[in-house]
Amino acid sequence: QVRLKESGGGLVQPGGSLSLSCAASGSILSISAMGWYRQAPGKERELVAVITSGGNTNYADSVKGRFTISRDNAKNTLYLQMNSLKPEDTALYYCNADVEGGTAYVMEYWGQGTQVTVSS
Repeated sequence: QVRLKESGGGLVQPGGSLSLSCAASGSILSISAMGWYRQAPGKERELVAVITSGGNTNYADSVKGRFTISRDNAKNTLYLQMNSLKPEDTALYYCNADVEGGTAYVMEYWGQGTQVTVSS
């Protein structure tokens, strides 16, 4: 019913930049919180950054000052600008959204993930 599709991942050298996008489509009335999570091999999935519909943000300590999360509510699209990338940023990056789709409750959705690899 609702689909989240990430894009923008790839291979980048340490110190480089990447910009990720997440487009939400389907039966959507509104989206409250949206966020980026990541999972590296052998590790648990962790929160990278979240943003509310009003634009309030929160970041993991490991990415503060380097990553910027934003959203376009009219387009139901989420963004993540990643600068000064480090090898430890290498992971699958997932988009997450809390969606109101005409039911009496909000449902949580996840994208398939996009790979970010930071290596020289």
